[in-house]
Amino acid sequence: MGDDEKRNRAITARRQHLKSVMLQIAATELEKEESRREAEKENYLAEHCPPLHIPGSMAEVQELCKQLHAKIDMAEEEKYDMEVKVQKSGKELEDMNQKLFDLRGKFKRPPLRRVRMSADAMLKALLGSKHKVCMDLRANLKQVKKEDTEKERDLRDVGDWRKNIEEKSGMEGRKKMFETES
Repeated sequence: MGDDEKRNRAITARRQHLKSVMLQIAATELEKEESRREAEKENYLAEHCPPLHIPGSMAEVQELCKQLHAKIDMAEEEKYDMEVKVQKSGKELEDMNQKLFDLRGKFKRPPLRRVRMSADAMLKALLGSKHKVCMDLRANLKQVKKEDTEKERDLRDVGDWRKNIEEKSGMEGRKKMFETES
């Protein structure tokens, strides 16, 4: 176990050393990148923005302001033209996407509303006024007679329970009972 611990410590120390070396290299690269950006910025400003010479007289200052306003107007026009181009290309993209969906058959479906309509009105709307189809479902139902079951018949036949008891009393009633059972 002692060897494993020493080995793990050595591996950990080496990892930390490599990490610190990598961080030092990254820091120097970041510094170089920052200095390069500063140099590019200075070069760009030197090319596009000449140093400003403020004249001493009022007329020269007014002339300088007129020139600056003219440059600002040109920049605003360019900005407006760019915005119009972006809007136009955005509209073209939307149109192309719509055509693409149309060609694929994927139409944007509008939200459907519930419509209460009778079956006759629906058929009339689908088939037109030429076809007259009546969809009165209750009129087309069959009339079914309910078959009397034996239980219901017995209940109807029994009637008054006192009369039934009187019929069964005596020998004649018992004779009738045996005759009906067999």
